Amino acid sequence: MSAILECYNLNKKFGSKHALKDINLSLERGRIIGLLGPNGSGKTTLIKLANDLLTPSSGEILIDGKKPGIETKKQVAYLPEKTYLNNWMKVYQVIEFFDDFYENFKSEKAYDMLKRLSIDPKERLKNLSKGTKEKVQLILVMSRDADLYLLDEPIGGVDPAARDYILDTIISNYSSHATVIISTHLISDVEKILDDVIFIKEGQNVLSSSVDKIRDEMGKSVDSLFREVFKC
Repeated sequence: MSAILECYNLNKKFGSKHALKDINLSLERGRIIGLLGPNGSGKTTLIKLANDLLTPSSGEILIDGKKPGIETKKQVAYLPEKTYLNNWMKVYQVIEFFDDFYENFKSEKAYDMLKRLSIDPKERLKNLSKGTKEKVQLILVMSRDADLYLLDEPIGGVDPAARDYILDTIISNYSSHATVIISTHLISDVEKILDDVIFIKEGQNVLSSSVDKIRDEMGKSVDSLFREVFKC
C-alpha cells in the first residue's frame, strides 16, 4: 500500500527563522499518528503545508504521490486549531454547506453524531459553548470519507469528559484505508489511540516510531518518552 503522506528534505522558513528543517517522512495508510511537540515546535506549519495553506521554502511534500493542491483537497479533511464557522449559521445549515461543497461528505453520519451528542441541529452556532462548537467542527471533518484527516489540537479546548468522546469519535469514524494525524501536546490523553508517533522539536523531526516499538524496545510510555525528550 502506497504512503499517504511523504516529505523529502522539507523546509519552511518565515524570514530567517526555520519553522521546519529537513523533514523526511513516509506515513502509511490505515494508521492513527500523533504529531507531538510543544507549542511552537512546527506541528501546525507541517499540517498547513499538507493542506496547501503554506508553500515549502524548499524540499517536497506529497499527498498520495501528488503535491498539495486542488486534487488533494478532495482527499484531505482538515480540522484547524481555531474555530472557523460563522456564528450566525445554524448547525444544520453548516451541514448542508459541507454536503454541497464536498462530494465525500456523509450528512447522515453527521446527524447521527449530533444526535449521540445531544446537539440540536436547529441551534445557532453563536449559542453553543466553545467546547460544543469544537465538537461540531470535528463532526463535520469526520463525516467526510477522506484518505487523510489532519486534526490540529482537536482536544485542546474541551473538558476531559469531552476528550474521551472526541477520541472515540475519531476511532470509530475513519476507515481502514485512511490515516489520521493528530497534532497535540496533550500526550497522555491521546496515547491510548495512537499507532505511531512523530516528535517535532524546534522544527526538526527528532523521532518517528510505532507506539508498540517505544513500549516494547524502550520500555516506556509515549508520555514518559515525550517528557524525557522535551524535558518537561
